[in-house]
Amino acid sequence: MLSNPESNEDKTIEFIRTELVKASPSIGRRVFEKFALAALGSIPWVGGFISAALSLKMEEGKHRVTTMQTQWLEEHSKKIERLWETLNEIAVRFETLGEQIDERIQSEGYLDLVRKAFRVWDHADTDEKRRYVGNIVSNSSGTRLCSDDVVRLFIDWIAMYHESHFAVIRKIYQEPGVTRYNIWQEIYGEFPREDSAETDLFKLLIRDLSTGGVIRQARDTTEDGKFLRKQLHRQRGHASLTMESAFEDTKPYVLTELGKQFVHYTMTEVVPRIGDGVGEI
Repeated sequence: MLSNPESNEDKTIEFIRTELVKASPSIGRRVFEKFALAALGSIPWVGGFISAALSLKMEEGKHRVTTMQTQWLEEHSKKIERLWETLNEIAVRFETLGEQIDERIQSEGYLDLVRKAFRVWDHADTDEKRRYVGNIVSNSSGTRLCSDDVVRLFIDWIAMYHESHFAVIRKIYQEPGVTRYNIWQEIYGEFPREDSAETDLFKLLIRDLSTGGVIRQARDTTEDGKFLRKQLHRQRGHASLTMESAFEDTKPYVLTELGKQFVHYTMTEVVPRIGDGVGEI
């Protein structure tokens, strides 16, 4: 006899509600539940895991559970634990932001961001990326430093860039005007040969972030923000026979304005609220 799909879905939703109460008993249930269901609904295996877990509980006494089923459940139980932890951390952050975010986190525009973000969370290979997803979801609920379209771009960046990219971004954010020489020295230490794979990788990181609009070489500007052309310096004497080093130490790098917003949304636990000098949500 086939089971009723609607009944299984109802059981899954009820299970999620029960777990949310356990994880965050103090958070406003109606508001956070809508957010959590959007997050969980964007991850394809969650519904299957919960249904399988409920079925396993019912079948335990009938000895019909296979080793493959239990292994699948054990593997995904680790992921579901990480997922509950992420949701709980976000719930705590929501509480600190107060009731003024309730309308925002129930809006369809924000819930679309949540769904996109948790699809990236599900495919993330590291805790660092998962933490960035949690940050961008939390921070975009309580501040509007940029539009939701830009937040979507930032979510794409989390998915696209590697932790090595993030290390470069973090260094430039911490020390604006740092050169490629200093970036490598402080992240990796000893310098490799110019024709090594390590150097090729470093040049790739800088090129990816430069063409992606995250970092740029520092330039002087006019009072109204227009970039000034660099003055060309004619080289006297014999020209160098070697190409410029990947670790040259004269050209400072800074984050673009978009890059700064990316750091604020993803790499900081709490960004300044709009209202701290800019205006409430």
